[in-house]
This record gives sequence, C-alpha cells and structure tokens, in this order.
Amino acid sequence: ILGNCLLLLELIKTSISFQIILPCHLKPAMDVNAETIEWTRPDLEQRFVHVRRSGQDLVNIKNPSYKGRTSLFPGELKQGNISLKLCKVQLSDQGTYVCDIPLMNKKSSVRLVVALHTASVPLISISGIDRNRGGVILNCDSNSWYPEPEVFWLDGEGNLVSAGPTETVRGPDDLYTVSSRVTVERRHSNSFTCRVQQNHSNQTRETHIHVPAEVQFSITAMLFCVLSFQMISLRFSPVLILPQLDLQSDTLEVHVCNFTFL
Repeated sequence: ILGNCLLLLELIKTSISFQIILPCHLKPAMDVNAETIEWTRPDLEQRFVHVRRSGQDLVNIKNPSYKGRTSLFPGELKQGNISLKLCKVQLSDQGTYVCDIPLMNKKSSVRLVVALHTASVPLISISGIDRNRGGVILNCDSNSWYPEPEVFWLDGEGNLVSAGPTETVRGPDDLYTVSSRVTVERRHSNSFTCRVQQNHSNQTRETHIHVPAEVQFSITAMLFCVLSFQMISLRFSPVLILPQLDLQSDTLEVHVCNFTFL
C-alpha cells in the first residue's frame, strides 16, 4: 500500500516459469492514469523494470531481461491499482522491486523470492555396445534444470570417466534438459554414476548403475564370434546370428555362431 514517504516491504514467493503479480495499490484510491509510474530494481545497473509516462509504456529504457514480460493493469489505474504483472519468472528475477509515483512522493517495495525448481533424477539406460572398444554405451538423461547444469560420469571408485559432449536443450519454460553418453569398459566393480549438478543453485542429482558381468561376457563372446566369422574360408557358407540388445531388461543377448559347410 502506497503512503506518503512510506516504504513498505511485502514478500512474494513464486517458482521459475510462473506468472506473478507484484501488488501495489494507492490508499485511499485515486486516479493515477496520467501519472508517471516506475517499477525499478535498485540492485540492477539498468534499474528500470517497467515505466509508464504520459499514458505510454516506455520500452526502450527498461532492463532488456524484462522485455516482453511486464505489464500494468491500464483499466484499473483510475482506482489506484499500479500492480505489476511479471510473466515467465526466472531465477534472476529474485530481488527487491520498488513501486514509485515520483510526482506524488509515494512508493512501496516488494521482495520477490523465486523458489528453485526441483530437477529430475537422472535416468540411465544401456543404449548399445561399442564393438571396437568392447564396451557398453550408457545414456543419461535429466530435465527441469535451471540454470544449465553440468554432467559427470564416475566409476565405482569415484574417478571421472571421459564422456562425449553433453547435449543441452532449453525448453519454452526456460528449463534445461541434458543428455550425456559414455562408453564404459570392464572395471573392478562395474558400477557407474551419472551426476548432474548446478553450482549456482547448489543442486545435485545422481543415479548409479551396475553393469552385470553377463553383459561384459556377452560383448566378449560377440567379438570372438565376429572374429571367427571373418577368419572362415570363403569355401564355407556361414550362418551368423548377430547379437541382440534387449533395451527393456538392459541386458545383451548373444546367440551362438553356426557355420554350415558347403
């Protein structure tokens, strides 16, 4: 509520990607349709969040990060309602907002707290095999992150495992989905961890997976089968059933190689 030379602080809580109204009303109600109205954030170098002068919203002087995301309620200005609507809330929107009518010497402030979005627990899947290295290809996916996180793979002893570049997609809600793929070879424990973390928001999510010994044995058997096939003379007619990957059970099934003589 605006009062002469009175700075009041109201606390508003919201979450990322939500729409929020920062309240500001004149008491007693009066028509401010022709007045200059300023919404600012004193902590920003470019402090103007929304400015209305001579009945027009001034877009050019507002902070670029708020472009297209703020609006007043023009139909309610005659009743003294100068609340600000803020759309697609971002983590960077957190801070103190000052509602000011300079010529009337009236202002109040609102403290906006943006709750951290709970990111998903990473999902690990066995997506294939690497015949050249004799390893298992693991895929890790996680979503609903903000800001953009980092992805790490670790073995059973906590050592970093080298992986390919992380694929990152930013959705229309400004939340990030990340995907990482790594090829792992036989280790002492055959246990691996996909860790997704965001240092700015102090969030960490991780998932562990144990690659069964049967999978490693199947890969070895497959390579031996293929190698044997390549060494057979052209006089023979080979019948080879290639290994199959059962994605539902996360196991590899390798069928026996049979060779038929001509």
